[in-house]
Amino acid sequence: MKKFFSLLGLITLFIFSFYYTEKTVSVVKEFDEIMIEIKEVATTKKVKSKNAIIKEDTIIPGKNGLEVDINKSYSKMRKYGKFNESLLYTEEVTPKKTITNNYDKYVISGNPEKRQISFIFLVKNNDDVKKTVDIANNNNVKFNFFIDNDWLEKNNETVLNLINEKHSIGNISNNFNYDDPDFAWIDTVIKRIGKQKTSYCYLEGKDKDTLELCSINKNYTIIPNLILKNNIYTEIKEKVEPGNIISLEINDSVIKELPVVINYLKSKDFTITNLETHLSEELNTF
Repeated sequence: MKKFFSLLGLITLFIFSFYYTEKTVSVVKEFDEIMIEIKEVATTKKVKSKNAIIKEDTIIPGKNGLEVDINKSYSKMRKYGKFNESLLYTEEVTPKKTITNNYDKYVISGNPEKRQISFIFLVKNNDDVKKTVDIANNNNVKFNFFIDNDWLEKNNETVLNLINEKHSIGNISNNFNYDDPDFAWIDTVIKRIGKQKTSYCYLEGKDKDTLELCSINKNYTIIPNLILKNNIYTEIKEKVEPGNIISLEINDSVIKELPVVINYLKSKDFTITNLETHLSEELNTF
């Protein structure tokens, strides 16, 4: 029995010694100049996240926040021996309401804080996208091509090339009929063969059945802010706003004015990009 109490006493002493050692280390760490500087800088680096804007059945992407992980930053700098801002460990903070996996809402805009514009080109039948793609490449911008079943059947290699070039591909099924079996086939080509993370459906007005079908297939349903077929420079100059998603046809009038439109938007500090970037809430897309 005596041995038992002696052993118990030693264990208790060890536990209390460990506890107070940890306490001492924590106190010392709090008064370390490195820790003090990290905490001061952490407040200036913090970016508050912003929720996606959800109004009934519509959604506009939000924005991730940013925080400094103080303890991880301290561990890295202690090894270095002094404060070094480049060794700060930061991580993005997701807002409570986010567009991620929120497929059951109509996407009606990108985040206006990004000053980005996204062009959707509806590609059907025998449309030739070469001139449009050349304009994008010559101006260092990215577009979105929403394709139907007939066009995909004739241009499957072009679709894969467009994805590789970081343009986004959307799905307009068979004449916008998302109840058609071709919807699933186009989706398979885009996501599984082309390795695009997600795909997109297209509507020019609300339709619950289409929204439900696209949501089941984990596609975002896009409703553009502007739908233009000609005189695009005048229309865009008068009506464009940050975050706009603009639908365009591929025709001679659009092709002729497109370079002028791009130059105008760039002069107004807009970026023209694909939907993947346009709808992203990650900070590096802002």
